[in-house]
Formats: sequence, structure tokens, C-alpha cells
Amino acid sequence: MNYRDQIQSKLNIGQELLYLSMQDVIDTGISVKEVLELTEQAMVAYSTKKAEMPAKIGLHPQPDSLMHAMPAYLPDQMACGIKWGSNFPTNRERFPDLTPTNCQIIYNDYESGLPLAFLDATWITEVRTPAVSLVAAKYLANPDATTFGMYGCGIQGKAHVKMIEHVLTKLEKIYVFDVFEKAMDDLIERCQPHVKAQIIKASSYEEVAKSCEVIASAIPIHHHPNPMVKSEWISNGQTLIACDCHSVYEDEVYKRAEVYTVDSEEQHRLLETYGYYPWGLPLIHAETGAVAAGLHPGRTSKDQLIVSNNVGMAVEDMIVARKVFDKALELEIGLKLPLWNRTN
Repeated sequence: MNYRDQIQSKLNIGQELLYLSMQDVIDTGISVKEVLELTEQAMVAYSTKKAEMPAKIGLHPQPDSLMHAMPAYLPDQMACGIKWGSNFPTNRERFPDLTPTNCQIIYNDYESGLPLAFLDATWITEVRTPAVSLVAAKYLANPDATTFGMYGCGIQGKAHVKMIEHVLTKLEKIYVFDVFEKAMDDLIERCQPHVKAQIIKASSYEEVAKSCEVIASAIPIHHHPNPMVKSEWISNGQTLIACDCHSVYEDEVYKRAEVYTVDSEEQHRLLETYGYYPWGLPLIHAETGAVAAGLHPGRTSKDQLIVSNNVGMAVEDMIVARKVFDKALELEIGLKLPLWNRTN
């Protein structure tokens, strides 16, 4: 039985749509390890031209907010669909009961184009984003690193800290910093039981920069960044992994990097035209997926300063969405909704 027939045996394609809430998605039981493996597969597929994914386009209804349309098709995985994701950082102050980040996926039948499922993608985004950073760390960081730093202690910061030991297995200390002290306290309370390394509440951006071999950042993306980390605080041999464009470091840091990777060069070139890189992009040595695929050597010495700038790609969402969708059908999770009543 081929993949489409397997779906048809559980869902009447064209007549029904499977609705999956965030709790339904979580209840499928997809593990972090699975998401990490799938994310690496998707990044490699994109960088080896085995996926179709245009650069994301967006709307910006509020200052420093975004709403992105993110389609992708992975032929080998028969995974096809589009994510509609938003990030409104000011929700924390304006609408305290609403999350700043919210995402949905329409998952499609790649043969007929008809929708198969509508699923909340907030959890998928929450987990696959740090998974991208972990792929970068796996191939670009010094494998013997004992210190890790995290700028930003929100949802993404927590997820990064909980997951990082999957690839940096020798960590002894994790330094975290956020401009909101409560966010740091909350991260430590929620994450310390899940990691072996000691989580330390740093006093400043500078303390993290000077204490850590590998640093990830997940702060709000700004059209007009005001970098907080000075180039003089950054040393050769460090690995800096960003999912927030150039929001954290002085421009000189990116230009100093001996290796600078991005997840999608097309995407970052487009973001540059939107104004997200007011000082321009540095020389892009490779896509992060190309390093994972062995097409670029990545780190070749312990003394290299390496920056990996990854804003997330729809191929990652779609490959995980297929896993979630398949598992939901298998476990009979979710709500089947009528889609189409016409007979011709």
C-alpha cells in the first residue's frame, strides 16, 4: 500500500480534514530526538536541492512584528504544505494572556493538492527552532565544549537549554541572560531538572560572552538592531548560533567570523532587502545544511570564530508535520472535519 492509500484508509481525502490542536500535536508523542533527526534531514535536503522552498514572505502590522507565509515540498518525504507563523513580541505587555508566537500549518496531499490537515504548529516551531541550532552546534562547535550560553530566556531560550545536551554532551555550565530577570528565574526553575549542567543566571551580556565557548541567541528580531554584545568581548574559537538575525552582536563580530553560515542564502538575501541587515550581510561561506551534508568542511580548527545565523525554514516544519500527521492518524488523535460536499 503506497503512502496516499495509507492516508485514504484512515481519512477520506477531499471530503475530510484532520484538525489537530496544540495538545493533539503534543499527544502524538514525537520525541525531541526524532525532531532533531528530521530537522537535519530537512536542512540537508534543502541545501542539496532535494526540496522546493521559496523564501518566506511576510506582513508586518506592528513595529518589529512579523507574519510569515512559509511553503515547502520535500519529494522524498512526500511532505507538502504551508506554515503561517507570527511573532508579536509586544503581546507580553499589551496582551499578557496571549503568546507572542503563534503558528498554524495546512498540510496537503502532494498528489491532488487538497488539504489533509490543519494543525497548530506552535509546538513544532518551538522544538524545531532549537533543533536547527543543535544541528549547527553538532557540525560547527568544538565538540569538547564545557560551557554554553543563552541570550533570551523566553520559550525559545528554554527549549534551547533543555535540548542542547543532545549534541554538546560534555557541558558543565550553562549561562543564561535576559533583560527580564523573572524570565531568567523561570528558565532556571523549568530547565534545571532536565539538564545535567549547572544553569547560571548571568549578570550581563558581557558575562555570557566572556564565559562561554558556544552561545545561542533567541531575542526578538528588530528591523533596526541595537547590538548589545561588543566585538571585544568575543574570542577566537567561539561558536555563535543565532535565530534572531543580527540582533545581538556588533556588526564587526559577523565580519570577523572565519566561517559564517546561514540556513538559506536566498532567505537571508531577501531579509537584507527588507532592512533586517542594515550593515549588510558578511561573506556567506556555506548553508548550514551544506555543512551537515559534508559539502563544506565547517570547523577545521579549534581557534576559528564561527557564526551560524539560522532563521528557520518551512522544510523543517513540513517534515515534522508529516511525522505528526502520520502518528495522529495511527493513534486516532484529532478531529475530522467535513471539507467538501460537492460530488462533481
